[in-house]
Amino acid sequence: MLDTPLWKKISLWGLTIALIAAALPSLLMSSGVDLGEDAPTVNLGLDLAGGSHLLLEADPDDVATKRLENMEESVEAALRGATPAIKFGDTSRADGQLSLLLDSASDIDRARGLLEPLMMGRDGSLQQEWDLEVVDTQRLVLVPTESGLNVAVNNAMESVIEVVRRRIDELGTREPTIVRQGDTRIVVQVPGLEDPQALKELLGKTAELEFKLVDQQALPSNTEAGIANPGSQIFPYAADSNFAGQFEAVKRLGGVRGDSLTGAQAGVDPQTNQSVVNIQFDQQGGQKFAKLSTENVGQRFAIILDGEVISAPSFREPILGGAAQISGSFTPDSANQLAIQLRSGALEVPLTVIEERTVSAELGEQSIRSGLIAMLVGSLAVIALMIASYGRFGIYATIALVINVLILLGLMAIGNFTLTLPGIAGFVLTVGAAVDANVLINERIREERKRGRKVITAVENGYKEASRAIYDANITNFIAGALLFWFGSGPIRGFAVVLVIGLITSVFTALTLTRMWVSGYLSANRPKDINI
Repeated sequence: MLDTPLWKKISLWGLTIALIAAALPSLLMSSGVDLGEDAPTVNLGLDLAGGSHLLLEADPDDVATKRLENMEESVEAALRGATPAIKFGDTSRADGQLSLLLDSASDIDRARGLLEPLMMGRDGSLQQEWDLEVVDTQRLVLVPTESGLNVAVNNAMESVIEVVRRRIDELGTREPTIVRQGDTRIVVQVPGLEDPQALKELLGKTAELEFKLVDQQALPSNTEAGIANPGSQIFPYAADSNFAGQFEAVKRLGGVRGDSLTGAQAGVDPQTNQSVVNIQFDQQGGQKFAKLSTENVGQRFAIILDGEVISAPSFREPILGGAAQISGSFTPDSANQLAIQLRSGALEVPLTVIEERTVSAELGEQSIRSGLIAMLVGSLAVIALMIASYGRFGIYATIALVINVLILLGLMAIGNFTLTLPGIAGFVLTVGAAVDANVLINERIREERKRGRKVITAVENGYKEASRAIYDANITNFIAGALLFWFGSGPIRGFAVVLVIGLITSVFTALTLTRMWVSGYLSANRPKDINI
């Protein structure tokens, strides 16, 4: 019954060799052989490869302010879009609430009917996110509810994490760690990137892009004094623009937002030979931009990024292709960075860096070296003990241990998993689990022999009895490792990944491979006794 069919032998050896081959690039790279960036190697975490660590924080007040601005636009659009339009004035966003005075008290009921759907959640839920009150028979007051604000902050943070992830992915880095910490903080760790300043610049802008018509009626003296005409607002020019220190008055409504972008690439304007960013709108955004440019040929429009005017050129002709160009005082690097930010989408809320660290790769190299030395010394001691205790069966166990480590490395490389410093601890732990499994098998066989069983029967019963205990022990550890991976983050996940994969490989090598080798030996030699 211990015989292993030929097809099974071929399958097991084929699988083993393939997984060992997957580990070779990682071993060669660690020895200094350069195989290129595309080689399937094990990723090293921040604590082993070095890199940048940032702790970012969002201000809930920014979420509340942004939410209030969006509600104001929605309310004004709803009232102006009514038939007949509902006239209003004296709009205010003071004290975190939106109030507006209707021209006629007779429009109150009609206005309430239009605005009440806006008070509910954006996701279609029945949760009341705003309270609508009528004051002095003509004034509508919209007050954000606490539950609505909490939902808005949570949604904003989820959106911010996704945008941060897309921006970092554009850098081509492997396995960054982006974890939400508490309600308003995000931990970002990028292995291999030892320039936190570049990371800060990439994540430090919300990349909220707007195209707004310049208010041609605004008096320069009023604009410089910060006095905007009704329906207009004033933005400063960017510090690196040719008009730094000056201001521009723009129409508050009727522009185009950058949230309808489908692409952004850095390029060079062939006429000016300056760096620019070429952008493409989706169908709806393209139609809106075409309408804006067609109706305002000859008029100036401002390109506003994160509340600062980059430039304010004129529409020389209608722009109908859904594509536009952002020009300014860009360098090739800044144009590429802006293109990445625009492609990744705008952050719903600005992020502030409250902690930054650069982790040196030397620390990781020292940790790897120490871990390898510990593993080597421990393995040699274990090998010597196994061979001394179990003879030939100890040699099989030793070979299985070596193959176990190589297969574990190969699976991590194939799965693009990251090895962290706690992951090395997981490595050592799985080696220990593999040793335990082999000891359990050999001790069972030894007990069977002492009971007077024949060699074949003793080996067969030994594997059978030991398998139950090995499966039971490893299943409970597997569940624990899976839960650590599911609920953990960062280094804990790194440990859990190695632990879970290592448990699978240790069972495979200890039970399957050694059984195949032992059965091959017994079938070929038919020994009457074994040294175990």
